[in-house]
Amino acid sequence: MLTVESQQVICLRTMKLAAGGRNAHKEARLMLTEKAVAGFQESWRLMIGAAPQSTVKRYRKKVRANARRLSR
Repeated sequence: MLTVESQQVICLRTMKLAAGGRNAHKEARLMLTEKAVAGFQESWRLMIGAAPQSTVKRYRKKVRANARRLSR
């Protein structure tokens, strides 16, 4: 399910970035910041013993939030 949800967000983001302008710039910055923070947090959680399933669950929650935000 994460794959399908992620593809939806990629499509929505691509359309927003292709439109250009201030909103595209804000989205690009947000995307890069989100990815860096999420990567660090989840890597750390896995290193201290979190279950991989919990990482997928947390990523899905973030992806769903992005899909809702980008769909407005």
